[in-house]
Amino acid sequence: MPLLVTPAIVCSVRAHGEHGAIARLLTPDHGLIAGYVRGGRSRTMRPVLLPGNAVAAEFRARTEDQLAGLTVELAHSRAPLHAEPLPAVAIDWTCALTAAALPEGTPYPALYQALDGVLGAVEAAPAARGWAAALVRYELLLLAELGFGLDLTRCAALGQADDLAFVSPRSAAAVSRAGAIGYEKQLLPLPAFLLEGGTGDWPAIIDGLRLTGFFLERSLLTDWRADVLAARERLVDRLKRAVA
Repeated sequence: MPLLVTPAIVCSVRAHGEHGAIARLLTPDHGLIAGYVRGGRSRTMRPVLLPGNAVAAEFRARTEDQLAGLTVELAHSRAPLHAEPLPAVAIDWTCALTAAALPEGTPYPALYQALDGVLGAVEAAPAARGWAAALVRYELLLLAELGFGLDLTRCAALGQADDLAFVSPRSAAAVSRAGAIGYEKQLLPLPAFLLEGGTGDWPAIIDGLRLTGFFLERSLLTDWRADVLAARERLVDRLKRAVA
């Protein structure tokens, strides 16, 4: 990657050295890419390198294996949202999940568009009902893009495509009400909005977060990446308190 100029979304930033920072950015055509930002911890750069911000990025590296040098210009700031409790935890979690789960250098154009859409929804409707369902759908898409998708097309027990109400935690496949008789407590609720569209009510959104959270923790956020789940726990806790 001698030179790459691209729009990108800032997903994570960590300090490197006395003044620099390593930023991980999601790009539309090249996936997640890390780069070293000289002076990335300066007063000028800190507001630019915020998770969720859209930037114009320029990566330079002598070889494909070398950590690229990175310069960024702010294209769109979501800094004001970091001062709002619910939007802030939503952005922190969604970007942290993206940075932790995706391998570097693999294109995921659908995820780039979806992440931009979720962040836009948070920005357009800071009230959580306006974006929480979109966040659940983003988590489902991420699972699918990484090979851990849920099969919500038909009942794993009876084969029918209607009245789907649960998901098997073992097979990640949908189960109908009839197929779940006697096993309801062993299954995960499948909120209707994931099948029918719309935003869903709060109980359905919480069920959706529980559903995706189970499979994210089991399939993706294991070992060293488990600490990322703390950001999700803060989000779910804030959402539950907001609607209590």
